[in-house]
Amino acid sequence: MELRTEAKLLRIFLGEADKVEHTALYDAIVKEARKLGLAGATVWRGITGFGRTSRIRTTRILDLSTDLPIIVEIADEEEKINRFLPVLHDLFESAQSGGLITMENVKVIKYLHGKDTK
Repeated sequence: MELRTEAKLLRIFLGEADKVEHTALYDAIVKEARKLGLAGATVWRGITGFGRTSRIRTTRILDLSTDLPIIVEIADEEEKINRFLPVLHDLFESAQSGGLITMENVKVIKYLHGKDTK
């Protein structure tokens, strides 16, 4: 797979505790993105943050949260990202959770495949 220089970055904000059945929502998102052949996905775990409820979630020992902020980032061609959006919508509906989804233009500098270790 080769990405053109212009692409879209999909950024998905959610909570660590969000689930689709018994699977973490972020894990379900990554698996569905892979099934649809998107270029790649990365999950970031935040150390502190808040959303619409203004409830702060943090890794600080006194306020240790089991629902830390999570960001999933996926970069690919606009057409592929657009085909993924309905799947993403269905996952959020199944999880019955809140979140924020943004999309922005990005310029791909380099996209290389490494050796597959499996």
